[in-house]
Amino acid sequence: MSMSERPDDPEAARALAVAGEIRVLIGQLRQRLREQSHLGDFSLTQLQVLVWLESEGPATVTSIARAQGMRPQSMGETLAVLKTAGLVSGVPDPNDGRQTILSLTADCREKIKAARAAKDDWLFRAIRSKLTQAEQKQLATGVELLKRLIES
Repeated sequence: MSMSERPDDPEAARALAVAGEIRVLIGQLRQRLREQSHLGDFSLTQLQVLVWLESEGPATVTSIARAQGMRPQSMGETLAVLKTAGLVSGVPDPNDGRQTILSLTADCREKIKAARAAKDDWLFRAIRSKLTQAEQKQLATGVELLKRLIES
C-alpha cells in the first residue's frame, strides 16, 4: 500500500518519514566515508569502474561500458584517466588483438585496501567514541534490520 492510498495512516506516515531519513543519512554516510578514503580526486563513475574491476576482474572497455550502462567511447575516456593515474593497465586480448583486457594495477589494489582500512578505522572510532555500549548494541540491531531491507 502506498502513502498516497492512505494519507491519514500514521504508521504509513512514520514509515515514509523513516525511509526519507534513511536515504538522507546513507548519502551523508557515503560522503563521510568518501572523505576518509583518500583515493584521490576521481569522479563517482571512475570510482565505480575501479570497484567493478576489483569485483569482476579483468575486462574489455566494451564489457565495462555495458556493465556500467555507458557507451564504449565514454568509458574509454573514463579509463584513460584511470590509466594515466596508474590505477588501471591493459594487455592485448589473446583472443582478439584489437581489444585490450584492462585490470587494476597492484598500486591500485593497495590504494583500495588502504582506503577501506581508513573508512573502517573512521567508523570504528566514531562508533566507539560517540555511542554508549547500549547504543552500540542498538546500532548492531539496526544494521541487521537494514540487511533485511536490502534482501527484500
